[in-house]
Order: sequence, then structure tokens, then C-alpha cells
Amino acid sequence: MRSILNVIEIHQDYDGKPLLNGISFSLKESETICLLGASGSGKSTLLRIIAGLEAPDSGVISWNEQDLNNVPAHKRKFGLMFQDYALFPFLTVEENISFGMKLQNMEPDVIENRISEVMESVELEGFEDRNIMNLSGGEQQRVALARTLAPRPRLLMLDEPLGALDYNLKGNLLSMLRRILRSNRVPVIYVTHDQEEAFALADRILILKDGRIINSGTPHELWNNPGSSWTAKFLGLGTIINCKWLSEGRADTLLGVLNVTNCEHNHKPGENVEILVRPETEINTAGQKIEGKVEDIQFTKDGFKVSLNSGPYFFLNSSPAIGEMIQVNLPSNGVICLG
Repeated sequence: MRSILNVIEIHQDYDGKPLLNGISFSLKESETICLLGASGSGKSTLLRIIAGLEAPDSGVISWNEQDLNNVPAHKRKFGLMFQDYALFPFLTVEENISFGMKLQNMEPDVIENRISEVMESVELEGFEDRNIMNLSGGEQQRVALARTLAPRPRLLMLDEPLGALDYNLKGNLLSMLRRILRSNRVPVIYVTHDQEEAFALADRILILKDGRIINSGTPHELWNNPGSSWTAKFLGLGTIINCKWLSEGRADTLLGVLNVTNCEHNHKPGENVEILVRPETEINTAGQKIEGKVEDIQFTKDGFKVSLNSGPYFFLNSSPAIGEMIQVNLPSNGVICLG
């Protein structure tokens, strides 16, 4: 697929300090990318610049090789959904959804048909005459999504769309959102600080830190090779350990000598390196083993999170006792070199 949106060397200062520092990326047709980063990393500002709501200090936004820097927001034909939904409380559900289409002077019968289509896609049939203020947070979120989709934008941008929802409601809507984005086949830029959302929705993830893209890749690529200790910590991929490089993919650690199965660097013996020990284990006797005393146990949806006194934690199917000495078996890719 060809690139349809190009973001080139975007710089933006805020209060005299760099907020966006040379952001560049491209978006392909029908692709969903997630801008993933902590608060203050510049995600929402970048989205507003792409939408045309703010002008960058420097850099270019182009669509189909057309420079958009001087094209106002309402002429870019992009759809932007804000975190607070920005719904009109004095309008009904149907009136909210039709608002953007009426601004574009679409024919009444086209508007009516499109309202029916998007109401069905977000599972709100029969809500047309409801007052916005009488809807739940999840229902308002779906109305906002339907309103953004209704004019058939050529690019859909979502700014923390699930950020205001509680955990249980977020989980249910995440599956619906994934289905809707896939079925509409429109390119999507999705902004979030939530790793679970990014991994569930994205074809490609761009990780932002201090106004820069420090890593990018598919969810599978980032999971298998986070590339840096900061990214591994941010994504919660396991325990990071400082150690000394020996030779032939082996590292001397507080846990003993470990075989590092994934290393893209050229380390010399004795060099200080960082490795990632993944929390997943295998029930077998092959491969590497780590032994330690159980220091803490926490039940999670992934199993029992068991922390050892030697530093790392692992997810186990059953719970040992605090103070018990246990041995865990690492999978073949359980130790990754971070540099």
C-alpha cells in the first residue's frame, strides 16, 4: 500500500520549550497507527496540527503529496474525535450525528441513509431521538464516533477516545471499536497513553517521548524487540537487569549466567549491558532456569504475578508461598538484549 499522509519534520515549541522535535512518519491507505506515549509527550498537539487546528512552527503535512499547511481544517476532510466527545447537549442523538453532514450541504436523503448506517455500526439503533444528557458515558462515546464517521472522512483521528471510561466499559468498547475501524477501511491515527489499546487496535505503533518518535513497529515487532530499556519499561514487558557481557550470547547477572537469545549489538566481553527478562514461563525441563525466593504474590488476569528476591517477576498458573524457593523455566526468547 502507498503512503497517503506524510508528516515531515514537525517542530512545535510551547512556553519556549520544544514540545515536538522533528516528528516524521507516513500513513498508508486503510492503515491504523497509534501514537503511544505518556502525558506531555506531544501526542494531542501533533494530532491538532495534522487536523489543521494548530499550525506547526516548522515542517510539512501533506496528503496525496499535496501540502496542507495552508489548507484550513474544514477543507482537509479529516474527522477528529476528542477525548471529551464535544457533543452538543441541546441536540438529540440524530441531530448530533447529522451536524457535520449538514455543514457539508449533503442531500437530506443521503444524510438520512448515512445516519441509519452509522447508528447500526455503533449499535445505537432506536436512540435517534434520545437526549445526549440522558446517555451513559459509553453511549455518548459511540455517538461521538458515529458523528465523526458520518461525513465519510478521508482520515479518522481519535484522541484518547476511551480515556474517560471505566475499565469494564473500556474493555467492551475496545472490541467494538476495533470492528468499526476495520470495517470502515479508512486510515486512522489513534492517540493513547494506554498500551493495551495500542496493541489491540494498531497495525503500527509509534512511541513518543519528549516530542520525538523513539521507536516504531507492529505490535508483534515491539513486543519481541522493544529496542531500549525505556520502551521495555513503558510497555511493561518484564524485568530489566544490568549485567556484564561474557561471550557468544551469554551474560553474567545476579541470577547467574543467562543465554541471551536476541541481541542485535556487537558487545565486547566485560561490557556493561542491559537485558530484559520476560515474565512468561514454560512448563518443561528444557531451556534456562532461574531460581529464587518468593518475595511477593499478586493475582492478575494473566495469572499469579510472583516476584523473586533476586529481582525479576513471573506469571505462574498457581501460587507458591511467600518465602518458598522456586525454579522457573524461561522460554527460548525469554532473555533479550536491550543494549
